[in-house]
Amino acid sequence: MTDYNEAFKAAVAAVRVEGRYRVFADIERIRGDFPQALYHPNETEEARQITVWCSNDYLGMGQHPVVVDAIKNAADKVGAGAGGTRNIAGTTHFHVLLERSLADLHGKEAALLFTSGYVSNEATLSTIARILPDCVILSDELNHASMIEGIRGGRSVKRVWRHNDLDHLEEMLAELPLDRPKVIAFESVYSMDGDIAPLREICDLAEKYNAFTYLDEVHAVGLYGQRGGGIAERDGVAHRIDIIEGTLGKAFGVMGGYIAASAPIIDAIRSYAAGFIFTTALSPVVVAGALASVEKLKESDDLRQAHQARAARLKMLLTEAGLPVMPSVSHIVPIKVGDPVQCKKVTDYLLERHNIYVQPINYPTVPKGTERLRLTPTPLHTDEHMAALLGALDDAWTALKLRRAA
Repeated sequence: MTDYNEAFKAAVAAVRVEGRYRVFADIERIRGDFPQALYHPNETEEARQITVWCSNDYLGMGQHPVVVDAIKNAADKVGAGAGGTRNIAGTTHFHVLLERSLADLHGKEAALLFTSGYVSNEATLSTIARILPDCVILSDELNHASMIEGIRGGRSVKRVWRHNDLDHLEEMLAELPLDRPKVIAFESVYSMDGDIAPLREICDLAEKYNAFTYLDEVHAVGLYGQRGGGIAERDGVAHRIDIIEGTLGKAFGVMGGYIAASAPIIDAIRSYAAGFIFTTALSPVVVAGALASVEKLKESDDLRQAHQARAARLKMLLTEAGLPVMPSVSHIVPIKVGDPVQCKKVTDYLLERHNIYVQPINYPTVPKGTERLRLTPTPLHTDEHMAALLGALDDAWTALKLRRAA
């Protein structure tokens, strides 16, 4: 007889042996005091205040009065849930307004909301493959798991090109007939290494070889470009990209995902994507908050500039301290540890000894041997926060005898 519980216990035990068992930190954000939060260690210990250094709420918009007020006002006006799928009573006026705002943000004809960035990638990429017969999808090797799952679900031919390697991408494109449908799927900011794709050159290759382009901008929307349209806006190539995918759960500080594209593309995805059709629509309360955030960030380039300045300063301080900060041209600040067990020890040490919260980043999020801390400074992290972090990291590296920068 199969002991089902034992099978699941064994699966978890295998993860523990590898040193990559994940523990959720029970934290309670404090409105108006980001990046501070309350940490609840367990049921017997009292909560204590910590500083969060790993949030994807990159600009603190989840705490912004404009966003919070919009959410409260929407709840007072329409209640909590959408009441159904988008097709069955779930399309509220807030959804319509947000999709218009997102289309405008990216200079596209239309946009489509999903319940998360993961779902928008998975649903859209799998649908593209079904709509385009005999399609070949060329995927950057470091694409997010949601993109990989979407491509797999579409059951099209997939080819993986070396990360940001234009020569390898062109080599693959040149091998395919010019009239065969082909999709280049890539990200702008790669969230674990902090590097940025050469968007203009990828667009050049797409036009040369008659390829469709799909760009994941989840770690760039709100943060780059004059109005927060991402790297595509910053580099002036948004009009050359067929589908731009983004999230409302990072820089915009709320939740949800979306795509922006031409009207025919959006209409087709809306009509065929199971991940859109068969799920309850986002709460209009959430949508109202996201709409307020998107509109606010369209006119808040000063906040983006402050964000970049904070990230640059933290990189400089880490380098000067001799800590193994990994090269990054974006707002992502990774520090290499290189071992899953040690990575967990570092983060535990920081939390217990210094009340600093950083989540360990282990396999499968990053390749084995590249385990790291991933710091995400915001405009709300002060010089005092940075000084405390540097002192805590120096203490942890010394206590745990970790390798420092060469």
